[in-house]
Amino acid sequence: MLTKGINFVNFKNKKNSILVKKNLISILKSKNEVLNSLSQNYKNNFTKKLLHKYKKKIDYRVIGMGGSSLGTQTIYDFLKHKIKKNFVFADNLQTAKIKEKKKYTNLIVSKSGNTIETVVNANILIKKKDKNIFITENKDSYLFSLAEKLKSDIIHHNNYIGGRYSVLSEVGMLPAELMGLKASNFRQLNNLIKNKKFINSLISNVSSTLYFIKKKKFNSVIINYDARSENLFNWYQQLIAESLGKKKKGLLPVVSNMPKDNHSTMQLYLDGFKNNFFTFFYVDEPNSEKIKNNTILSSQYYLKNKNLSQITLAQRKATENVFKKKNIPFRSFEIKKRDEKTLGELFCFFILETILIGQSMNLNPYDQPAVELIKVETKKLLIRNT
Repeated sequence: MLTKGINFVNFKNKKNSILVKKNLISILKSKNEVLNSLSQNYKNNFTKKLLHKYKKKIDYRVIGMGGSSLGTQTIYDFLKHKIKKNFVFADNLQTAKIKEKKKYTNLIVSKSGNTIETVVNANILIKKKDKNIFITENKDSYLFSLAEKLKSDIIHHNNYIGGRYSVLSEVGMLPAELMGLKASNFRQLNNLIKNKKFINSLISNVSSTLYFIKKKKFNSVIINYDARSENLFNWYQQLIAESLGKKKKGLLPVVSNMPKDNHSTMQLYLDGFKNNFFTFFYVDEPNSEKIKNNTILSSQYYLKNKNLSQITLAQRKATENVFKKKNIPFRSFEIKKRDEKTLGELFCFFILETILIGQSMNLNPYDQPAVELIKVETKKLLIRNT
């Protein structure tokens, strides 16, 4: 048990946790603004007055890339059953080709204010009569200037919280509030650091991951059994890859959606190369759709009275049993309650995990120097062809 809402089974291997424990104590004692954003101490850069101004709006469009959008997409998909608002996402250049007839309130998100894809999509998608909220740093940039020109609301994006770590800051919490959710329900760090089971599981988990890296197992494969958590692991993929992929080190996070991938990549996972370790993820859905008994043939009698969640659970447990027999390393998350608190706990766990792995490998988990090279080179090519 990780928390009341999350059953967690950790990797089973020998590991040395002393270094990780020291690093965690050091991180929690430091003035870390990323961790502060996960706690109740964080002060939002938006007001109740702003929320009231937009609370009657129904249709929203988020224009942003990577961490500026993925956290919000995760919240929207994971908690859609609680949300009465409609959100769409322009998170790639291809989406700019879709011209919606609906009237949207646009949320334009970019820490730097100069992200080229966000600038392009904003240019194509924003209409003169649209209502717009810009979330960007309080500095001279293209999007800051555009926001002023359009007389839009501007929410300051704290410059010390990078995009992939920003989900519980204004970047994710302003949209969450507009969805009708409460930011305070997501920020669970204060409670989690007092939870010995959580802390011990985190330390053991990171120690195991460092052991796998030492054994040259560099592929972290997510075996995801919940369609509504796809974007959670797209967010996680960016978090791990961008934070740890430095100095010829890192992990390759691979998202594998089940049970679909039982019919494709599972053969490789079971009998292929052995430089993988795995994360199983399942959400209990007691009210999922049921099998229609009157159309089930006698040869498939065992499906009668089953719902989709029960069938998926059987598939997950069966796969875990086979992994055990083959000595394939895995950990397992089983979500008991789909709410803001549980999602906030998952965000906290994965962010702490990433920072701890980075520090234990002598990496800076907060920068992404190589990505900047592509941005500079792209700008050069566009200027050359002007």
